[in-house]
Parts: sequence; C-alpha cells; structure tokens
Amino acid sequence: MTEGAGIRAGDPPGDLTTTEAGMWQAFRNGSEYDLRSGDAAVDDPHGGLPWGPERTVRARVVSWLLLDGPPAFAGRVPSLKLTGLRIAGTLDLAGGTIVPYVELKGCRFEQQILLPEARFTTVRLVDCSVPRLEAARVQIEGDLHLPRCRFPGGIRLTDAQIGTDLLLNQAVVHQDRTGRSIAADGLTVGQDLQAELLQSYGEFSLRSAKIGVSLNLRGARLVNTRARFALNAPRLTVERTLYLTPAGLGGSSSGVTPARGTRIQPFECQGGIRLDDGRFGDAIDLGRARFSFTGEQELSLRRVQTPELRFLGEKPSGGRVVLSGARTVTLVDRASSWPGPGRLHMNGFVYENLVPRGPFPLAERLNWVAAATAEYNPEPYERLAAVLRAAGEDEDAREVLLAKHRHRRETLPIAAKLVGYVQDWTVAYGYRPGRAAVWMAVLWAAGTLAFAYAGRPWAPPDEAPDWDPALFTLDLLLPVVDLGQEGRWQLSGGWQWLASALILLGWTLATTVAAGATRLLRRG
Repeated sequence: MTEGAGIRAGDPPGDLTTTEAGMWQAFRNGSEYDLRSGDAAVDDPHGGLPWGPERTVRARVVSWLLLDGPPAFAGRVPSLKLTGLRIAGTLDLAGGTIVPYVELKGCRFEQQILLPEARFTTVRLVDCSVPRLEAARVQIEGDLHLPRCRFPGGIRLTDAQIGTDLLLNQAVVHQDRTGRSIAADGLTVGQDLQAELLQSYGEFSLRSAKIGVSLNLRGARLVNTRARFALNAPRLTVERTLYLTPAGLGGSSSGVTPARGTRIQPFECQGGIRLDDGRFGDAIDLGRARFSFTGEQELSLRRVQTPELRFLGEKPSGGRVVLSGARTVTLVDRASSWPGPGRLHMNGFVYENLVPRGPFPLAERLNWVAAATAEYNPEPYERLAAVLRAAGEDEDAREVLLAKHRHRRETLPIAAKLVGYVQDWTVAYGYRPGRAAVWMAVLWAAGTLAFAYAGRPWAPPDEAPDWDPALFTLDLLLPVVDLGQEGRWQLSGGWQWLASALILLGWTLATTVAAGATRLLRRG
C-alpha cells in the first residue's frame, strides 16, 4: 500500500510503529493520545529518565498528520492531542497550512520545532521540553500557548502574528547563539501577551511589537547580566497596561492582584530594560519591581507616553533610571523607589499630577529633583512647581522655585554668588516679598538712629529744608522716588559711605521684589 493510498482511505501507512498507529487513530477520532506511565518522575518531560520506543513517534509522521492527514471519523473533528510522548527528529512545518487543532502536553521534543511562515488555527504546547522554537512570521488565527515549556535554545517569533493570546506563563527560556532568549521583534498579538512567572536568561526582544490589550510580566525573572538589555522593547505598543509587578505563587488565577496572605514573587530584572518611544494606553505598572543593573545598564523610558506611570518598585541596584522626554498624565510614586544623584535623568519629563504612595515630604521631593539635575537644569524644578501650583499648593511651588535659584547660584561666579546670597537672605529671591518690608523697616530705623546721632549735615542755607533723619533715610532707601532730601544734604566721611550702602540695599530690595512681582503676574 502506498502512503498516498493510505491517506485517502484513512488507514495508517504500513511502516508506522504501534505507537504511531495509535496516534494516527486518535487523530482521526479527535481524542487525546496519552502515554503517561502514572509515575511523576518518569513522566517529567524535563527530567533525565529516558523514554523508549513505546512512547516515541517520528516528527515526520506528526508533520504528515498535520499537513496532509487522514479524514476524521464520522461526527469527529481531526486534531492532534498528544500527552507524554517523545517526538524524534525535527518537526518541520515551515510554510505549511495546518488546519487541525494542535495540543501537546508534557511532551519531549528531540530537536527543534520549525514553524517559519506556517499558518495555524490554534497551537498549544503545555509543559513541553523543546530544544528551540523557530517560528518567524508564523500566523495563528487563535492562541499560541507555551506555558511551563522549557526552551534551552530560545524562541524566535520575529514578525509573528497571533490572533488572540500569546501565553508564556512559567516558561523557562535560555539564550540562543545570538544572546537572545526570545526574539519577537515586530510581533503582533491581538489580545494579551501573558508571561507571568516567565524565566528568561538572555535578551527578551520586543522591538516594535504590538499588543492588543495588556502585556503581563507579573512575577517574571529576566536575567542578562553580560549584555546591555534583559528586556529590549523600544517602540513597543500596548493598548492597555504593561505589568512589571508581583505574582501570587500557587494561586489558580492569573492577571489579578494576589489575595492578602498569598506568597508572592516580585518581578525581577537583572539587566537593562529599554522601553524607549513606547506607547501604553492605560499605564506602566512597576509595583514592587526589583531591578539590578551594572554600571552601564539602565531602566530607559525615553520618550515613553502613558496616561499613568506607577513607579513603585524597589530602588534599583546600580545603573540609571532615564525618563528624558517621557510624558505621563499621572505619576504615582514612592520616595524610596527613586535612585540617588547621578543615577536619575528627567530632562524633558512631563507629568501633570503627582500621587505619592506613602510619605513624600517636599524636602524629599526637592532631593528627587536635585538627583536628576547634577548639572543645573531649571526644567525639572519648573515642572514640579507647575504641578504643585495646579494642585493648589502655592507655598510648596514657591519653595521649589526658590530651590531652583539656590541650585543655580552654585554655578555662578563669586561676585554673582554673593549677590545671590544677599537676595536669598533678604527676600528669598522675591518669593517671600514680605521680608522686604521687614528689612526696609530695620534699615530705616537703623539709618534714622545713625543720622540722628550724626547731627545736622551741611547744606546751602537758602536750599536747606528742616533736617529730618527719618525722612532722609527713607529717601535713600526708596529708589526712583524723590522725597527732596537726598540731594540737598552733603555728608562726609563715614556717613557718606553709610548713605551709599543704604542706597545699594534699597535698590537690591526693590529689584528683587519687582522680579518676584513679575513672576506672580506672569503666573496670573
């Protein structure tokens, strides 16, 4: 009997083994073909115990069933449902169109799976051992499920198209020869990409990927300490939320907040993360995330756009956090989550609302801004002041702008720095104009007492008004305003120096108050 005749008649070819013949009949019946022994140690697809011929089928026979298999029995739908089998050889379905439903559980693949440019309805591999999955440009109308699978040689899903969900929950993926564990650049997923408790050892690359709903990396562990990135996802688009948050261990539900008392595993990343130019429809959630970076690695959120950024993870160990050019409506953060000076960059970071979790006093918020501006930059201060003012915290906003001037003062030459100290001590750079009245009163009283002690100075007899030390002192202190005193009396010696000092102090107070009034008018 030829192979072709066998397929048309629905009978198995004559060269099939007993195990393969059983698989053939289960395919036609649409039923599960389960060859587990019942011993958990023996049935472990990732264990070291051998599986003999009684549990082995050839990869080419599997390909034959999927690409050109026999018709189903009457009233049945053909499907490949294998449990506890060993697939010998390379399963090569590249470029093929596979109509039957595919579900393999607890199976052991001897060599890699090749699916480039293949077309499927739905593919489910659950708790399987696969040396490598090569599936560039694969098209799947429904789901691609790979939970609890192990891939020693990595996964390639470059430009793949998944109609609904991609599941990588609890998968363990090691890097390939290029250093990538999961290469999924250009990936399109219609709904969710679920990778809860994923273990990735190498670079997880999602450049220009598009996720239709959410990207869930709850409790995942990404490790790539020898290269720059553990998660490399510039230009990533997620229509809802990116979750880099904890996952409950032992729970039955996925994608939900663990119940109180549940043992949890945080998201952990040992290696850099790049999300530059990403677009996130709802939020980026970093709740309780752990980051460990080397000196050159960073959490890069350059030019990211998202309605909400929840920066609530643990303070990164080493490396940097870069928010340059990022835009968010609401920043939810915790004081203990931010790195220190030199490790935070926020040039051009735009946010409209601040929602701190836990105590975050203004002094610590100013330290947060200062940490991002080792070299003086007014922009982070002005952004914080604008947000505080919009929230009705005018006094705090003035404190922020005052801190900005003090930071700037440290960059000025000595002479300008001294003038700055005077402006700060007197009227706080115009942000506390009430101080000007106090200083003016003090100087007026001191000048009046001093000039009263000096006695009447000389003046031309025909021009001399009545001598009034208080009025004379006030005329010295008030710039522009002429009270008819200063120019008519002639002082000498130290009194002339005192008058000059009062004039200088009066101008300093007046210009500083004027600058503060100008800022207030501009804000109005």
